[in-house]
Amino acid sequence: MAAVPPDGQEKVIAAAQHIVKSLASSKNAADDMIRILSGFDNRLSLMSDLFPPPPGAAAVDSILEADEGTSQGEGQEEDEPDPDDDAAARAEEEWDAAAEVIERWESPAAADRMVFGSREDAEEYLAAAACLAGAPSSRAEAALQAAMARLEDEFRHLLIRGASPLAAADLQASLLRRLSLTVPSFNSSAVDLDCPSFANHAGEGGDEPGGRSSVSDDEISPYLIARDTVGALRDIADVMLRAGYAPELCQVYGEVRRDTLMECLAVLGVDKMSLEEVQRVEWGVLDGKMRKWIQALKVVVRGLLAEERRICSQILVADPNAEEECFTEAAKACVLQLLNFGDAIAIGKRSSEKLFRILGMYEALAEVLPELEGLFSGEAKDFIKEEAEGILVRLGDAVRGTIAEFANAIQGETSRRPLPGGEIHPLTRYVMNYVRLLADYNASLNQLLEHWDTELNGGDNPNMTPLGHCLLMLITHLQSKIDEKSRLYEDEALQNIFLMNNLLYIVQKVKDSEMKTLLGDNWIRKRRGQIRQYSTGYLRSSWTRVLACLRDDGLPQTMGSSSALKAALKDRFKNFNLAFEELYRTQTSWRVVDPQLREELKISISEKVLPAYRSFVGRFRGQLEGGRGSARYIKYNPEDLENQVSDFFEGNRPNA
Repeated sequence: MAAVPPDGQEKVIAAAQHIVKSLASSKNAADDMIRILSGFDNRLSLMSDLFPPPPGAAAVDSILEADEGTSQGEGQEEDEPDPDDDAAARAEEEWDAAAEVIERWESPAAADRMVFGSREDAEEYLAAAACLAGAPSSRAEAALQAAMARLEDEFRHLLIRGASPLAAADLQASLLRRLSLTVPSFNSSAVDLDCPSFANHAGEGGDEPGGRSSVSDDEISPYLIARDTVGALRDIADVMLRAGYAPELCQVYGEVRRDTLMECLAVLGVDKMSLEEVQRVEWGVLDGKMRKWIQALKVVVRGLLAEERRICSQILVADPNAEEECFTEAAKACVLQLLNFGDAIAIGKRSSEKLFRILGMYEALAEVLPELEGLFSGEAKDFIKEEAEGILVRLGDAVRGTIAEFANAIQGETSRRPLPGGEIHPLTRYVMNYVRLLADYNASLNQLLEHWDTELNGGDNPNMTPLGHCLLMLITHLQSKIDEKSRLYEDEALQNIFLMNNLLYIVQKVKDSEMKTLLGDNWIRKRRGQIRQYSTGYLRSSWTRVLACLRDDGLPQTMGSSSALKAALKDRFKNFNLAFEELYRTQTSWRVVDPQLREELKISISEKVLPAYRSFVGRFRGQLEGGRGSARYIKYNPEDLENQVSDFFEGNRPNA
């Protein structure tokens, strides 16, 4: 190997020292790495003092070496100074200096001051507390206890001060954005307290290469902990954890963060409610609370708790077990309050208006459940998983039970008052809008209704899905009820108008939605065939009597100006006029809701009546013209009738 100049040799050794410092986690690891590197170049064996001994270690080693020296002979003079005594003395001095820093903050003059009010004060205090961890003297132990009590208070204060609760809109908006935040921490290595134990703390926790970098995570959201606070909290946590105060630290973290998360939950509109309170609240209020719950569940799991988890891992990175405990204590109450409300809804009284909110709650919980479970671990994860899955099952039961209640409500509808003009019945509008919304939950309902008996087979489509079976059942119940209500009309023609209006409304709702796929084209074709039957029934019941006036059947066979024929014709035209005018009077007040169906019916009337009238008048006008009062009988020309037919089915009320 080529010789390296002296300055080059120093650079090689310095580079190797940097690598060992960066990668080695202990003195033993450093020794192993030096031994390996020396195998490549023996000059690297010159590296030393990478890991200064912990406080008191030098003194203990010196005592052991002294004992060995004594047992081996009298090679050491009695009056020669012992360097190990000097090391022990230096350690005592360091502990005393650290204790003095802590005690100074216990004086009345510092009673109202915060250590973390100043960067310099905080760095000095943390260094002192870290130095005292494990120190054997009674003074050091007392000072450490005082330091831990103060750090616990300041940890609490920083957690509370650093939280920035926002409005519900801000919390929801946090899901749509991620801010890149750099969270500075105190540079502990700047502390001028030459304490070996704190030097280790600084090397592992500061911003030096190989140590933990300052918190910079683009997933951290400022509404949980202010970004300039996370680093300070982490430094406190490191010292308390190393000193053996994990239980006290976790208790403070859990209490404060639990309260903060519960406040955020209240901002999102999720209040703590007992089962009895949920049962008593009126529907308008409960509907709003259910809607907010659906929104809040996603914000809490994907926003609040996900960010809480990340921040917790930043603050408590030194101890994974403490991190788990702290997060669980902070998050559990928030999660349980959400789940308890969901459970109260699931086991509460069922009513049709609740169905879509319950479906929304079911889908929201099913969607976030894997993420919710993933936030926890161990027993907490098992507990949350069991609770959430149980509520999901009960929400599914509530969905099925509510659909059954809705089906019973359709069959049990008992109104006996016919609608004026044969218009669409409110029950038809309500049921069809209801089932159209059900179709929007296709995936969830197919799963929930898979083994549910809907009392009907596939009907027109043997391959119908579970939701298709359900919709077919509900629409069949509705059609039966509409048939029943049509019989409330005494006029058969109006019965047919009513049936046409309602069935066409049903078909249009199916055709223009996902229900078309679920029920199939064949179902739609059959219902359109029914509508044509109702149209034929209307024409027959309304216009048969009118058209009978325009037939030759029953007229005297005598030709010319026979008085018998004239009398018969006068009677025919008179009856036609009366019948047509009666239909005009009544059927202009009837209403065919769909414009296309309305025009088709008018065309059908014109096609039946006008040719017959035009032919009849053409054949027999001469028998009446020139006679006295002939205009009283032939009152209308065909154009007049066509204009009057155009007024039919417009829903015009008499004297309006």
